[in-house]
Amino acid sequence: MTVTVAQSDLRAFIARCFKACGMPTPDAAKVADLMTKADLMGQDGHGVFRLPMYVKRIRAGGMNMTPAFKRLKDRPATALIDGDNAMGHLVMHHATGLAMEKARTTGVAWVGARHSNHAGPASLYAMMPAAENMIGLYLAVGSANHMPPWGGTDMLLSTNPIAVALPSQDFPPVVLDMATTVAAYGKIKTAAQRDETMPEGWMIDREGNPLTDPKRASEGFLLPIGGPKGYGLSLVFGILAGVLNGAAFGRDVVDFNADAETVTNTGHVILALDIAAFADPDEFRAGIDAVWTQMKSSGRMPGVDAIRLPGERLDRVMRERAAQGIPIPEALRTTLAGLAAELGVAPL
Repeated sequence: MTVTVAQSDLRAFIARCFKACGMPTPDAAKVADLMTKADLMGQDGHGVFRLPMYVKRIRAGGMNMTPAFKRLKDRPATALIDGDNAMGHLVMHHATGLAMEKARTTGVAWVGARHSNHAGPASLYAMMPAAENMIGLYLAVGSANHMPPWGGTDMLLSTNPIAVALPSQDFPPVVLDMATTVAAYGKIKTAAQRDETMPEGWMIDREGNPLTDPKRASEGFLLPIGGPKGYGLSLVFGILAGVLNGAAFGRDVVDFNADAETVTNTGHVILALDIAAFADPDEFRAGIDAVWTQMKSSGRMPGVDAIRLPGERLDRVMRERAAQGIPIPEALRTTLAGLAAELGVAPL
């Protein structure tokens, strides 16, 4: 049975767990807020679902609870941040804030990060600039390799996501958030926890046969979007977020799911573009509204009930969950109750 919880209760629970692990109170509150936003957005594989894994890594010494961020490179429109093996949420919150600060002066800013960790959903950070009359673009190297190069069998690439967020006036922002694989691995993990099957086309085994049991995911690999095109995107995004930043890529990527102790050196990129450097922000947002109207006015194929834009479902889910609460499936609720008992904190 699925129950719903208020976002304030979920946020407080996550913060309690992190504080019990030795995370400073301000950082625990910040990470809890970002993780709760992930669940609020419907990114169920990147919110509280990940909490037991984060706690396991913290308690195993795999993440630094008192990080000191450093700017290894710093120019007016660019920077490279060393995250000091902190929670990825803290690293990317810091990096995104810096990119926005620089973009207000330079018009556009690119900030890379290394020595980070898993940071939740890509759209979380792309949407931060969009809330400030900017366009946000985020890239990352995934936290485990689940895909081989096209035609290969060695898993050398991850889901390496991209997110782009563009603000609008009266409609929801346009938010593209996608993995370079047909499905994000978080969806595989949540499907396994819920005893669900996967659709054909998400994964194949090493003989090329469809794999639909998420509990057998280790026997195969994810498929890229668009065949070799998705492979190419994963490769290039991984180079930009990993190789360029001096972060892990290819065989150097640590499987965050299986290894709680080894430093992951996860890489990310955030780009912030100040709309005012190119156009009047009000006119641009009105232009995005016009795009909404045009797309929605398209004739539809038989059986299609509506034309949808990227970010439309996200906005609907956020409104629903803000009003009705965030759903927590029974299996996850049981896991979180066990985690609370283990940490000695009040349960959710």
